[in-house]
Amino acid sequence: MISDMKAEDIMGEYKETTLNLYHSISRKVLYTEIETPYPDGKLIVSTTTPEGVITHVNQSFIEMSGYTEEELIGAPHSILRHPDMPPAAFKDLWDTVKRGEKWQGFVKNLRKDGGYYWVKATVIPNVRHGRVVGYTSVRRKPSRTKVEECIKLYPTLF
Repeated sequence: MISDMKAEDIMGEYKETTLNLYHSISRKVLYTEIETPYPDGKLIVSTTTPEGVITHVNQSFIEMSGYTEEELIGAPHSILRHPDMPPAAFKDLWDTVKRGEKWQGFVKNLRKDGGYYWVKATVIPNVRHGRVVGYTSVRRKPSRTKVEECIKLYPTLF
């Protein structure tokens, strides 16, 4: 289950909003303007169920998100949803992977401490015996040029 963010976990001044997530879930998020730079040479990897519930994370995921492994496993991947991300991006992601196709895009993720980090994400359906049994997501460092393009584009997609 996904819970509201708590003020005591946030670093610095923050804004508050409520996000309406997949499966009619609402979540209060607290977010700052503090960016955590994506480290060179690291890959963030996770796997989920077909519904997007996290089943595996690597150490880079834990470090960048600020959550513990115990907090992440069993949580919906939308625990990282930043309010600056347009819903259309996630609709495109889900429409693509549900067709059994690979999706790629640039995502601004929300950290537990209210900060954020940008990734270039690739999501691949895990197919067994012709059926999607989950998804694997691999995130890498995005180019700053692409991040700047997204910063300008994403507000126009709401």
